[in-house]
Amino acid sequence: MAQILAASPTCHMKLNKPSPIASSKLWSAVVLKQKKQSSSKLRSFKVMALQSDNSTINRVESLLNLDTKPFTDRIIAEYIWIGGSGIDLRSKSRTLEKPVEDPSELPKWNYDGSSTGQAPGEDSEVILYPQAIFRDPFRGGNNILVICDTYTPAGEPIPTNKRARAAEIFSNKKVNEELPWFGIEQEYTLLQPNVNWPLGWPVGAYPGPQGPYYCGVGAEKSWGRDISDAHYKACLYAGINISGTNGEVMPGQWEFQVGPSVGIEAGDHVWCARYLLERITEQAGVVLTLDPKPIEGDWNGAGCHTNYSTKSMRDEGGFEVIKKAILNLSLRHMEHISAYGEGNERRLTGKHETASIDQFSWGVANRGCSIRVGRDTEKKGKGYLEDRRPASNMDPYIVTSLLAETTLLWEPTLEAEALAAQKLSLKV
Repeated sequence: MAQILAASPTCHMKLNKPSPIASSKLWSAVVLKQKKQSSSKLRSFKVMALQSDNSTINRVESLLNLDTKPFTDRIIAEYIWIGGSGIDLRSKSRTLEKPVEDPSELPKWNYDGSSTGQAPGEDSEVILYPQAIFRDPFRGGNNILVICDTYTPAGEPIPTNKRARAAEIFSNKKVNEELPWFGIEQEYTLLQPNVNWPLGWPVGAYPGPQGPYYCGVGAEKSWGRDISDAHYKACLYAGINISGTNGEVMPGQWEFQVGPSVGIEAGDHVWCARYLLERITEQAGVVLTLDPKPIEGDWNGAGCHTNYSTKSMRDEGGFEVIKKAILNLSLRHMEHISAYGEGNERRLTGKHETASIDQFSWGVANRGCSIRVGRDTEKKGKGYLEDRRPASNMDPYIVTSLLAETTLLWEPTLEAEALAAQKLSLKV
């Protein structure tokens, strides 16, 4: 499981991108001056135009960086929620009269659900319930990001609100006593705008085959590191329990890890980390995709491997508890697969470090299995398991709560358990 890192107190993110228009004017002015084909008046005009463009940008930047604390106690709260597709993120801002520390201090809000695919036009109001608070690395100061879930005016969770059911499972006494830990490995792919082709790849063509890119260093191996690093620091500033990042096997693909997180917190932190990544790629002019197989062919897909343990698994003799959990997971394999992300059948082919989508398997140190157990866990006789099936576009509320439900609350029949144990060569 990943190591918990303390949140960094400060973060300064600037993804300054030279304007192509400004660059063009600058080069035009230089060429005209060199060739002396133009009057000094025209040259002066071009320089002044460039200065005007830059000063406009600088004025906007200075306003964005304004520190309002000396002048007002009021802060900006960015309310964030999951849209109608179940994977898209939406947000809007409101002013609060003073800083807050707990979601219970925040007012509920509403939005037009008919514009997000979550309500009919004739009854479009959806209510936002604040659930978790993070520091805002974009606005700084006391400004905050607020993770919300979504309800009808009558107080019923709407169909796309998966957090409510997850919170129910994690508040169960049996689950709560087991202190379920999660470490989530979020893979993602960066695309060039307008062409939907991975960052750094020649448009319509391919780079060299996979091999040098995983954790690679160098201009010919690593594309998008500034975005990954900016996201890392933004997460630390926000208070997200991010534990690491790395370049992935397919060039233009990256991963960050969140955890260990307990219970419902895992989903809140992953969704907020995704929001920050969307905002950073927006600023950088790069497209983010969580498609589990963005490029067909001999290229790795993108997953969201989920490391999981309970108190019993972490205690002495925990390996036996892990094996019982694996047995339960095998018996509900297709139920998990159906909840583990859209398009996952294109990724889980039995190739590129995946297991077949149709067949459950487990193994020690085997990345071609559905469930992997680490060598260290086997050696110590306790630890955690890694569910390698979730796709990169999975909902962490669904995956984490389903793992807890299957391993802690669901009980198979004795006959089914015996058959599964025999099939998987498990002695439990």
